[in-house]
Amino acid sequence: MIELDDLDRKLLRLLKQDARQSASALGRRVGLSQPAAWRRIRRLEDAGVIAGQMLRLDPEKLGFGVTVFLGVKLSTRARVSLEDFERAVTAIPEVQRVEHMLGLYDYRLRVIARDLADFERVLRRRIMTLPGVGNVEANVLLTEERLPGPI
Repeated sequence: MIELDDLDRKLLRLLKQDARQSASALGRRVGLSQPAAWRRIRRLEDAGVIAGQMLRLDPEKLGFGVTVFLGVKLSTRARVSLEDFERAVTAIPEVQRVEHMLGLYDYRLRVIARDLADFERVLRRRIMTLPGVGNVEANVLLTEERLPGPI
């Protein structure tokens, strides 16, 4: 594990807000020269602290107005491997996130759809036909108050 100081943490917070910032701009904001800021960022990347950059799209502006969280319990009778289920579920484009859980459900899925009718189609034709699916519980997202931020 890499040791992080206050400057590293400040850089990470700034990069989390906007990963497109230049090393020069970041350095100015934390009191470092451009080369020093660049070296710190490179060190964080090399250590795996910064695992990449991600483009975040607004699903609503792309026509996906419904987000549903599904709890999926695999059937014990189906004798399907976790890898088979994961491979099949990650191939569904409406499934934005797959989380293997410990608890009541084996998996939690984040699913986007154009509307409830579209979600029902995805649920019936794609998700319920996956290998090993047993019980499913759906929770419709009403609002999202906080987006993921720095740790």
